[in-house]
Amino acid sequence: MRWIDRLGMAQRVVVVVALGLALGMVGSYLTSLGTRTGWYAYAPLSRQVFQPTGVGEPGWLRLLIWLAMISVWALTSLRVLRQPPGRATAE
Repeated sequence: MRWIDRLGMAQRVVVVVALGLALGMVGSYLTSLGTRTGWYAYAPLSRQVFQPTGVGEPGWLRLLIWLAMISVWALTSLRVLRQPPGRATAE
């Protein structure tokens, strides 16, 4: 990833934040698959209650999805935010 070596620190921070937001959206989408939101009864004055049928993935799978997203973000952030080899650190 040589293009990262040409970025300044502020630009690297923007890349890390944008990556975190993108992974958050992907994680939110993946954990909401199979769930239904919104109205689930046709007539508000009827006495029948219709329960939503989809409950989504089990909790352990949602946890694994979020842990994977966070791990990818953390490892990529370490790579993006590290100093390129040969560049002296500013003190």
